[in-house]
Amino acid sequence: MYEILLVVYLVVALALVGMVLIQQGKGADMGSSFGAGASGTVFGSSGAGNFMTKTTTSLATVFFVLSIVLGNLTAGQIKQTDEWENLEAAPAVETVVPVEEDVPVTSNKESNSDVPN
Repeated sequence: MYEILLVVYLVVALALVGMVLIQQGKGADMGSSFGAGASGTVFGSSGAGNFMTKTTTSLATVFFVLSIVLGNLTAGQIKQTDEWENLEAAPAVETVVPVEEDVPVTSNKESNSDVPN
């Protein structure tokens, strides 16, 4: 059921974004009244705003209700583990093995003989 609600939530979110992007701004009607824009619309002059506004409102309501439901379902599923719960188990210790060097190491007597006093 959680996965189905998650898919519905995603579809509603995408539909909500699409509806918001399709809508015109409030200043868009001003230009069409002076002949600057196409006044012949599919839904009429005020019908599109009412239909799209109601659809956007209903999608937003469903989106927020699904957000609350999914939040409640998720809060019951995820439980954080406490690192200090079991102190008797020893932590894993990593051992480091030194790597042999390619450059030979000289002693102090040999290296000091090259330096003049």
